[in-house]
Amino acid sequence: MGKVTKSGSKKLEPVTRDYTIHLHKLMHKIQFKKRAPRAVREIRQFALKRMFTKDVRIDTKLNKFIWSNGVRNLPRRVRVRMSRKRNEDEDAKEKMFTLCQHVPVESFKNLQTELVRDE
Repeated sequence: MGKVTKSGSKKLEPVTRDYTIHLHKLMHKIQFKKRAPRAVREIRQFALKRMFTKDVRIDTKLNKFIWSNGVRNLPRRVRVRMSRKRNEDEDAKEKMFTLCQHVPVESFKNLQTELVRDE
């Protein structure tokens, strides 16, 4: 039984996936006036865990959707398209960044994480 050792980390490739984030359970016991800003931070943290990039950019439409009911009444769930892309800026610290966009859906029933084919 020989041991197989891995050297270094796997190189990140550009990829796009759709996730459903359950904001309601993440905002349990959070003070009302801090809910919407906290939800934005939680989406950032979710993207960081799934996409392994420190640079996470949230689209204005997603931000508007989170804030649509005010600071304290958030949507219970949100469907987010996360795209890991190459950073075009030469002097950037990170080689990749994640763009989070809102995906409007009728219902959240039976939705899975889906790999989106890039155009």
